[in-house]
Amino acid sequence: MARGLLLRLALSALCAAGAAAFLYHDYCVLGAGPAGLQAAYFLQRAGRDYVVLERSHAPGSFFAIYPRHRKLISINKRHTGKSNGEFNLRHDWNSLLSHEPRLLFRRYSRHFFPHADAMVRYLEDFAALLGLRVRYHTAVVHVTLEKDPRAWHGHYFVLSDQNRRSYKCSCLLVATGTWVPNVVNFPGSEYVEGYETVSTNPEDFAGQTVLILGRGNSAFETAENILGVTNFIHMVSRSRVRLSWATHYVGDLRAINNGLLDTYQLKSLDGLLEGDLEDLAIVKDKKGKLHITLRFYLENSNTSAGIDGVTLPQDELDNFATRAPYDRVIRCLGWKFDFSIYNRSLRMMPGRGNKSKYPQIKPSYESRGTRGLFVLGTASHSIDFRKSAGGFIHGFRYTTRAVHRLLENRHHGVPWPSTVYPITQLTNSIVKRVNEASGLYQMFSVLADIVLLRENATEFEYLEEYPVGILAELETQTGRKAPAGLFVVIMEYGRNFSGDDKDVFYYNRAVGEAQHAWQSNFLHPVIYYYRRLPTEREVRLRPPDWPLPRPDAIHHIVEDFLTDWTAPNAHILPLRRFLENCLSTDLRNFFAESCFLFALTRQKLPPFCQQGYARMQGLAGSESLRRHAVQAGLLEDYAATDFSGDKLPDSLPESQDQLLRDHVVPLRPLHHLVNAKDEF
Repeated sequence: MARGLLLRLALSALCAAGAAAFLYHDYCVLGAGPAGLQAAYFLQRAGRDYVVLERSHAPGSFFAIYPRHRKLISINKRHTGKSNGEFNLRHDWNSLLSHEPRLLFRRYSRHFFPHADAMVRYLEDFAALLGLRVRYHTAVVHVTLEKDPRAWHGHYFVLSDQNRRSYKCSCLLVATGTWVPNVVNFPGSEYVEGYETVSTNPEDFAGQTVLILGRGNSAFETAENILGVTNFIHMVSRSRVRLSWATHYVGDLRAINNGLLDTYQLKSLDGLLEGDLEDLAIVKDKKGKLHITLRFYLENSNTSAGIDGVTLPQDELDNFATRAPYDRVIRCLGWKFDFSIYNRSLRMMPGRGNKSKYPQIKPSYESRGTRGLFVLGTASHSIDFRKSAGGFIHGFRYTTRAVHRLLENRHHGVPWPSTVYPITQLTNSIVKRVNEASGLYQMFSVLADIVLLRENATEFEYLEEYPVGILAELETQTGRKAPAGLFVVIMEYGRNFSGDDKDVFYYNRAVGEAQHAWQSNFLHPVIYYYRRLPTEREVRLRPPDWPLPRPDAIHHIVEDFLTDWTAPNAHILPLRRFLENCLSTDLRNFFAESCFLFALTRQKLPPFCQQGYARMQGLAGSESLRRHAVQAGLLEDYAATDFSGDKLPDSLPESQDQLLRDHVVPLRPLHHLVNAKDEF
């Protein structure tokens, strides 16, 4: 920390003296969208030296334009029936994390699917109310590395803006999102209109036939807007339609936009087709109509003669699906990351396959090519693409916090936040988190709570929302130790429940019995137990579709229709017995009488008795506790004797000592205490 302070002072002095034409900050954040503002909030709360660079005049510039038809598909559930703020964030997909209660998105819109302008207002207020340090009208056009052994990672990041002003930082947080339109080039693609520029006025499409390229939410959003005014709409894409309620992936087609599926399946002229867009070609006739053909037909035709010299598929197959000419063709193929501003020295490489629109990053969200460069927000979605919610606000607000905690430990010696509890609180701690935590719930299979066991299993240390992809690096990344094993608490869907070809509404799709919890289909908590921290090799060679390597023991808490895992017999008791088996101990709470009997008859006291009774720190007495003990048969009900007043009645001449001797509490049989495993 002292080294960083001296470095900042030295660099500031150089700038003031005119010896360096740059502005230095420890952290540079690219982009003032949701992820950039979220990162800025955590940096500011920690008192770090940072700046956010934003090309536009205000934060959230993407939402000022997109979605084009202005309805967000991120839900804004204002009422849940509960007052717990953490729980309510499970169903608030738009709020960022902060300490300010005014910055909850439900205060900005009453709509379940809000208008995008509400998001713009929200982000403007988030930056202003929290006083975040954002430099607007600053478009970074080039990023490169400058080697320097004094820097945190052996190099600085040098950023240049449109005015040739330079910024130098030790750590670069890229939160620019994916905003470059995906474009497919084929013969005739110059006749295609882009989603980013096409008219949003339905009347401009009245009586027209339209072909849409793409099959994601932007394509169906566009179709939904013009569905009632067109002759018909056809939609073509390489992949099949994937419905989010079938795949459990929020980025797939949402029900709010799928009206065209109805009109297709009910044969009302509209339709869906599969095909490789790169094999297509478009030919325009003299009337301005657009004809679809195939590239190899065009390559073998005399194009100088116009459309009459071009072979069309219907010339050989007269019932070819797209034989009718179109008035308009619209491209709705989504977005990709802008790699153009990064110098080759940073080695910012695109991912492989269907992740090519994202940069390659490690499970810690750090670039694979350059140490100290982290990717946040939508652009970091390669970690959990088509699996979890890391590409969306309700997911990356938590992964951004995780990255901040990693940086705090790496650069400032601040360990990952944790809380130490006595081992008797283990069951309660896990039950509380799986019922309330939003980060675990939204970033299922990606973020997990870690329970680090202390020696002799008398205490444990609880860490929240750690990236499971770097579990093997836990001690280095968090500054915490795992000397005696650990539990990993994570949320998962059933492995074979969702997918393109799955019938997710089949009869008896839910599991209700605790003994069949491992077959649970819906989102449910899973607890992994490891006697030691897994190695990097074990994490790398974990079974396919497993978020973690094979544990020494595993426990599924059975799925629940209300996502309320508090049922004593179905949820809590099986969990407690699993934990007890792993720890070879008894996690129940006991009255002093029970602890006394254990001390007389057993070699090892349960932890509750060790930490309470044996140290003369028993339960504080109260009337409700006394009644509970009487009902359990552990205490005599002295109140059953009807005495009035403070003095002994005249009818009982015996001394007070004699009265107490007559009301000795009989000892209960030992088996009642030792074998009562159903006691909570």
